[in-house]
Amino acid sequence: MIEKDLIEKIYKDKSFINIIQDIISNETVLEMKNYRQHCETSCFEHCLVASYYCYKICKKLKIDYISAARAAMLHDLFLYNWRVRQNGRKGLHAFTHPKTAYFNASKLFILNKKEKDIILKHMWPVTFSFPRYLESYILTFVDKYCALSETYSSVIPKLVHNKKFRYAYVFLSLLIVRL
Repeated sequence: MIEKDLIEKIYKDKSFINIIQDIISNETVLEMKNYRQHCETSCFEHCLVASYYCYKICKKLKIDYISAARAAMLHDLFLYNWRVRQNGRKGLHAFTHPKTAYFNASKLFILNKKEKDIILKHMWPVTFSFPRYLESYILTFVDKYCALSETYSSVIPKLVHNKKFRYAYVFLSLLIVRL
């Protein structure tokens, strides 16, 4: 679950929003709000946060933050519930969705070579092709960070409130401390 404060902070950063404005106002992209990505986070929110982090990191490193931000906003542009196996979709979602996202994004927007690489390679090393650009690696790691963060912030509070898991957590913690 993404905190509302972070979303507000992102929308207040006008230089960032100007870069992705055409993307986040596109009707097809807005449909990403209807699909969950990780736990309680929508696909749109996930991409927005990943895009913002890529923008900030790339800008700090003085590399192509515009392509990184735009591609990151489109990196999960698949419009289906990936948890449900669908007829016609071949292969596991983790392996296939970068191509689906690229296909969908390229129908809506003109993508440069770097944006194409960022979208197609963001699941490295799950997909075997090495990213070609530093910006592609940055999204790869930002995407993993966001996924873990979204999952952690949603799952841990539920586990803490469940007595069985709370006792298991205490037992596991004691075991680790003893080692």
